[in-house]
Amino acid sequence: MKIKIYKIKGSRRFSNYWWASIIFLGGAGFFIVGIMSYLNIQMNYGLNTEDIYFIPQGAIMTFYGMIAILISTFLWYTIIFDVGSGYNEFNKNNGIVTIFRFGFPGNNRALKFKYKVQDIMAVKISIKDGLSPKREIYLRMKDKRQIPLTKVGEPISISDIEEQAKEIALFLNINVEGN
Repeated sequence: MKIKIYKIKGSRRFSNYWWASIIFLGGAGFFIVGIMSYLNIQMNYGLNTEDIYFIPQGAIMTFYGMIAILISTFLWYTIIFDVGSGYNEFNKNNGIVTIFRFGFPGNNRALKFKYKVQDIMAVKISIKDGLSPKREIYLRMKDKRQIPLTKVGEPISISDIEEQAKEIALFLNINVEGN
């Protein structure tokens, strides 16, 4: 086999659906309560809003609700357009490595980068544990650039990332490096 392709999952992950929904529901609740305090409307759904005055509580709730709705809209926008998805293609037939990703709609929606296999020096693994762990694979080029290959977000297990880096290095006949 002379071509190896790795699919990259983008924004369509369960965690993004979860947070977009939760942020929208919370923001809509704040926004509705803030507007109801402005209009002096009382709800009979177990929510006592008669002690909430528009200035300052209602105005702040309306503001925070609107911000949460905007953040949720942005998250849904990235989910709908599947920002970050794509593939990494390693082609020994023509000696080209292609990295393809989808971005936001516009002139540069599809990002496609091509590199010659002979310009690649090594496959680099970067593992940082702690509060925000990072486990990434890079192509280290001869001109000292490092091209990321792994998806952003959910960290991959150490054994999976080592296995994938080993497969790429064996396929391209180059070395694997650590941090």
